[in-house]
Amino acid sequence: MISTVLVANRGEIACRIFRTCRELGIRTVAVHSDADENALHARVADATVRLPGATPAETYLRADLIVKAAVASGADAVHPGYGFLSENADFARAVRDAGLVWVGPPPEAIEAMASKTRAKELMGLAPLTEVTEADLPVLVKAAAGGGGRGMRVVRELAALDGELAAARAEATSAFGDGEVFVEPYLEGGRHVEVQILADTHGTVWALGTRDCSLQRRHQKVIEEAPAPGLTPELTEDLLRMAVRAAGAVDYEGAGTVEFLVSADGRAHFLEMNTRLQVEHPVTEAVYGLDLVALQIRVAEGHALESDPPRARGHAVEARLYAEDPASGWTPQTGTLHRLAVPDVRLDTGYADGDTIGVHYDPMLAKAVAHAPTRAEAVRRLATALDRAAVHGPPTNRDLLVRSLRHEEFSAARMDTGFYDRHLSELTAPAPDRHAPLAAALADAHTRASRFGGFRNLPSRPQTKRYETAGEEHEVHYRHTRAGLEADGVRVVHADADLVVLEVEGVRRKFEVARYGDDRVYVNATTLTALPRFPDPTDRHAPGSLLAPMPGTVVRIADGLAVGAAVTAGEPLLWLEAMKMEHRITAPHTGTLTALHATPGQQIEVATLLAVVQAT
Repeated sequence: MISTVLVANRGEIACRIFRTCRELGIRTVAVHSDADENALHARVADATVRLPGATPAETYLRADLIVKAAVASGADAVHPGYGFLSENADFARAVRDAGLVWVGPPPEAIEAMASKTRAKELMGLAPLTEVTEADLPVLVKAAAGGGGRGMRVVRELAALDGELAAARAEATSAFGDGEVFVEPYLEGGRHVEVQILADTHGTVWALGTRDCSLQRRHQKVIEEAPAPGLTPELTEDLLRMAVRAAGAVDYEGAGTVEFLVSADGRAHFLEMNTRLQVEHPVTEAVYGLDLVALQIRVAEGHALESDPPRARGHAVEARLYAEDPASGWTPQTGTLHRLAVPDVRLDTGYADGDTIGVHYDPMLAKAVAHAPTRAEAVRRLATALDRAAVHGPPTNRDLLVRSLRHEEFSAARMDTGFYDRHLSELTAPAPDRHAPLAAALADAHTRASRFGGFRNLPSRPQTKRYETAGEEHEVHYRHTRAGLEADGVRVVHADADLVVLEVEGVRRKFEVARYGDDRVYVNATTLTALPRFPDPTDRHAPGSLLAPMPGTVVRIADGLAVGAAVTAGEPLLWLEAMKMEHRITAPHTGTLTALHATPGQQIEVATLLAVVQAT
């Protein structure tokens, strides 16, 4: 029997595995980088071991350090989670060679399937070896990883070499392996997968389908189980192929077989992930089981029942990211003051007050709703996210709510091009027009309380300015003998945390939270209080390119120098942050008049990188 598990991972998945271990009476050990010293997964584990350094290559990708940590901590088993070393056969062997239990498939199965090129060969398929115009569009993928890292769509042959180089660099950073391959890219397809679970006695469960078509940067955003709209015949084919893939490598433990279903209803094998997936909670909800607990039971040698439990209802998961979808999905950093999503399952690696750093994936949490029908599950999740308190850097919360309520998603007519078609409408600003007034009234109450209450005599109208979603709003109110008053709106109640306004006979509640001197959250609206007299030194020259996030300048465009002519949208330089590369492009056609960035430079958010003067 396993007594102590070390999780060779971090963040949300480490916390999720620890939760099951506690329920099973198993002690837990966390490993952490220097950047994660105070991270939630390190705080909730029974014991921790430091991995000196901050980058993944120095820490979570160091198999030797992690095995050493497991032995030193007295752990008798290692669970890899997902990402990092989870599909590394050499790591699995090193764990076993140290006399520890590996909570995962055999190294030989990982070796056969973790390389996507070898997996395709095993299934009788092969990647492209030479790309021509007739093959376009194609997809460049990392052979050793997933999660959208090291993945690029190429639509022009001239761009292939550059995208191959970028994919190799990103794959090396994320997985320690720069091997990439090329395969055809199917437009308008759906991403459908099958969860499998196999024991050491020959039993293989195929736990239904999941749809993961809503993706950005080839990384899943919203997932659900079962995949809607599939014919019974197609579903049976998918389950049969998944079991066949597991049997081909004598698989043990949890894994996922992924397919792309084309518009004509044909299934194309993509890969087999020899690990737990981020979206595994939707399968757990539908089948009423704990996949991590079953992984541990299989690792202990227990047999599965001959048949899995029956599926019940529908489950939907949304990934909450610290990112700005309207600005190229740019990752965001800073303090997460508060995270609360009511009435649904929330898996997270953060607690209130934690810092979102630059070294790792920007996913904050996964919210999961389960209900008897798909429509009920989708409604429940959308409402929970709409009511959520997410106070901190910008997130994709509003995008998730709008996606779940979009008629194309509601009708299950989505495909992997959903955000290509609808991103602009899903990210269009739609601030609550009464949020700035609520923020101003809450602030007025705080100030009045601080300085001894309201005046006995009527005062002159007060003015406050706020910025939200790139727009400025000016609101007016005044103190009267009866309290606060605003034109056109009746102030029913106002204190520092709650404002109740009556508009055209309808009373609405506004929950208000303030952090620092300028950041205010009113229900789902984020506002920045603007000073009465802006500081002119804060302005930048037109065409200034400011760093959208902290990170590292990894390269400058070939031949780029001050005085060069550039065109709108042309990539000028690349930043690396949160394990992915981000292009900084010319805002308009013109001349590069300043270039402050250099390769290898560590930069902070809003650092001036370059200036392009329009022509």
